[in-house]
Amino acid sequence: MDEGALIPGRLADVVIEDGLPRRADLPLVFDELDYQLACQVYLWALPMVDFAQWQQVHTEEFQAGPFDLVVYRSYRDRLGIITANATTPYIMNFIKLGATGPVVIELPPGPTAGGVSDFWQREVGAMGEMGPDQGKGGTYLVLPPDTPAPPGVTADHVLESSGMNIFFGFRTLDPDPARAQALVDQVRIYPAGRREQTAPTRLVSPDGRPWSADQPRGVDYFRALHRIYQSEIVDERDRFYLAMLRQLGIEKGKPFAPDERLSRILEQGAAAGRLMAQANSFAKRFEGSRWWPDRQWDLATMLERSDQRAEHHDQLLERAAWFFEAVTFSAAMRSQTRGLGQAYLGTYTDATGAWLDGGRSYTLHVPADPPAKLFWSVTVYDADTRCLIDNPQQRGDRGSRDTDLLHNQDGSVDLHFGPTPPPGGEANWVQTVPGRPWFSYLRLYGPLEPYFDRSWKLGDIHSA
Repeated sequence: MDEGALIPGRLADVVIEDGLPRRADLPLVFDELDYQLACQVYLWALPMVDFAQWQQVHTEEFQAGPFDLVVYRSYRDRLGIITANATTPYIMNFIKLGATGPVVIELPPGPTAGGVSDFWQREVGAMGEMGPDQGKGGTYLVLPPDTPAPPGVTADHVLESSGMNIFFGFRTLDPDPARAQALVDQVRIYPAGRREQTAPTRLVSPDGRPWSADQPRGVDYFRALHRIYQSEIVDERDRFYLAMLRQLGIEKGKPFAPDERLSRILEQGAAAGRLMAQANSFAKRFEGSRWWPDRQWDLATMLERSDQRAEHHDQLLERAAWFFEAVTFSAAMRSQTRGLGQAYLGTYTDATGAWLDGGRSYTLHVPADPPAKLFWSVTVYDADTRCLIDNPQQRGDRGSRDTDLLHNQDGSVDLHFGPTPPPGGEANWVQTVPGRPWFSYLRLYGPLEPYFDRSWKLGDIHSA
């Protein structure tokens, strides 16, 4: 048999002579090698590039400094966040520990959920109700890697960062806007030991301007990766990926200047990597991802631990799936504690397995008594951006905190999705956009036993 006939895809045109590739075809082989490296680097780097993009938005577009907080209150403010919760406000910032040194975060007592993550989106430490303060507040000292606490600086809790760049964010869980704002006003961030010399933490607003935390596309993805790699550390486990970066022109202390050939390969690799990431997220093939065997709902994240490690491997594809369609992960997001944390289920198709079409109308039956101690919501996201749907209605979710939600006599709720409202009004309707496919999350805040034992079962999304 001709050995060349066994080679698939882009290498099918390589001529094999006496078991060796024809020398004139070697550029095809090396182009394919670099292309495959680009695809794998794309999947590996998703969490870091995503945070790097968002950090750049904070510093360049929002003009937020290291000790400021960006507050995302309105629907338009949150349109740039990948799979944002449309129910609660977000308060966030990114801190370059290499520039600031150790920092202190003061968190007031009250119902909050949040924490600190490195740029691989591994949880450095939880805060608030799921953190060591258990909602009682306190001071957190955050240290750069391999850095001792400054002399004379004490804190209630010490977090040792696994990276040089960190994300700090939290959500207020109090439904009363005034009380929630009072919590936000009390948060302070400052260099360790310099509280009195540092101005009070400033609250910055996106002010409804358009922005996006979506990973850059094409060669810009690799430019963002090069930029953040210059100031970030990489674990020992990733040294082979650093060899791939080097082959793709990304090195510490050197400019990123791909020639025409490499630019073409990186453009193709980013496009293919994005397609792989999308399929990996929206058509999960991970064992145990389907929550109910006879439903289309999946666990939105298959990460088992906040450090992204499993017993015999690190969860590369599970990590890529989650951080393509979402940002941040903590143990609280796969809570096993009844009444605390959150549960997330995602559906990307209707009951028949077809992608959800923004030009068609659908219904979803939510049985009575959704098992959530705090609240539940169903949210619609644009499949391309993975952000809240940007519809004329300027509303992307319906849930238990909506006072106008209409219930059936048995306590169940029928939700409607489509470009036009159903007969009977808009109370239970989320508007979709023709030509924009979508997907949906169910969130349970404070999940209860009927979720864990699966005795409460959500319906599929059906075409109306």
